[in-house]
Amino acid sequence: MHKQKQLIEKAFDNGLGTVDSDELISAVTDAIAMLDHGEVRVAEPSDNGWVVNQWLKKAVLLSFRINDNKVIRGSHSRFYDKVSMKYADYEEKDFAADGVRGL
Repeated sequence: MHKQKQLIEKAFDNGLGTVDSDELISAVTDAIAMLDHGEVRVAEPSDNGWVVNQWLKKAVLLSFRINDNKVIRGSHSRFYDKVSMKYADYEEKDFAADGVRGL
């Protein structure tokens, strides 16, 4: 995680101009996956109040630079966005396996 943090911080501090490095794209993708799986948090409580993990916030912002918009099909409409709908293809077993609570 330390190398990912360094890559993300450096890319962000360089003005977001070039984000075409495979290594950076991999670091951002890994950071987003860690957030998605609950392994890390952008902000978390500490003894001194909430602490923001700036590198993760920067990873989210970089992900918008890395990913292009695309058409995403919904049940009643279509969307044009950079982020796919997380549960678009889920079935009941998938929700149960992920520990998602019922509606």
